Amino acid sequence: MARVGLILTPGFADWEYALIAGTASPFYGIDARFFASTTGQFCSQGGLAVTVDSSLQQCLDWKPDVVVVIGGMIWESADAPDIRDFLHASRASGATIAGICGGTLALARAGLLDTVAHTSNSADFLTQNAVGYEGRTLYRNSPVAVVADRIIT
Repeated sequence: MARVGLILTPGFADWEYALIAGTASPFYGIDARFFASTTGQFCSQGGLAVTVDSSLQQCLDWKPDVVVVIGGMIWESADAPDIRDFLHASRASGATIAGICGGTLALARAGLLDTVAHTSNSADFLTQNAVGYEGRTLYRNSPVAVVADRIIT
């Protein structure tokens, strides 16, 4: 069974994980689980209170096939968690890394978008919000996901 680790943060975008989590197991036989850099209870952008009791280390130990960083306004703030080491360790373990909307900022900060074609909210969004991002020339203004070298944006 394929494994997908969904990474949530306080203020995560409710709608960005819904299709994956809601259809993965019942329709596709995929084991989808939730993880967070700081476990505990927090609210989504829409006000849904959730409890995430699995850490990023537990995600690494679980060895997902895909890690999905769910977006939310936190990624544009100073409160954004630094998950660079986690993303690199996941990738080194063979996982495909995906970022949705603001979640692409985590990938950009980790340098994962510096050498592959990718998309996001806009090239300026990445440049203005991800210190160290050097992938602007590889940015694709695309209405659909861009997949390159096990990176999905």
